[in-house]
Amino acid sequence: MAESVIPAESQAKTTIYCEVCSLPPEYCEFTSTSKKCREWLEKSYPNLVSMIYDTEAVDAAMSNLSVEAKEKAAKAEAAAEKRAEKEEAKAEREAAKKASSRVILKRVERTKRKHVIVVSGLEAFDLDLKKVAKDFGKKFACGSSVTKSASGQDEIVVQGDLSDDIFDYLEEKYPSVPSDNIDMIEDKKKKKSETV
Repeated sequence: MAESVIPAESQAKTTIYCEVCSLPPEYCEFTSTSKKCREWLEKSYPNLVSMIYDTEAVDAAMSNLSVEAKEKAAKAEAAAEKRAEKEEAKAEREAAKKASSRVILKRVERTKRKHVIVVSGLEAFDLDLKKVAKDFGKKFACGSSVTKSASGQDEIVVQGDLSDDIFDYLEEKYPSVPSDNIDMIEDKKKKKSETV
């Protein structure tokens, strides 16, 4: 009788992903953040650097290239450095924009006793306004929707006088929005003047 062969258990492979560009380290060299990716890899996984960035093989291949090919390679490297600088500048501009952005909680009077809270400025913090409006509706058991303002920007309208509660909820649930950047404004309806 033939013996049955039991297959060995296969081990699950673990894949390492770069914390800078979120790609596997083998593909980091093709992104605009290749220098940052390489620094991260040297710090986190120094044993992989020699396998992925084999400088001896690159130097040997470069020595065999013609003068024109070397010039092209130098131009490509310079272009990659320019792209990386532009990416860094863009990231700095976005960080500065986030730091200077304001979230406005405006209490608007609809009738004498009814109020709505208009929340504007959340889109600067990369929050999905529809999801935030749904969260407000669930948390406070009220109507909440995304509407366009007169200036054309999206804003969240929450029914009820909940400005303090919304302020606290934003601090708690969305830490990407600094509490220093949240302003509370009260907007009362203008009374109609009686004309004779």
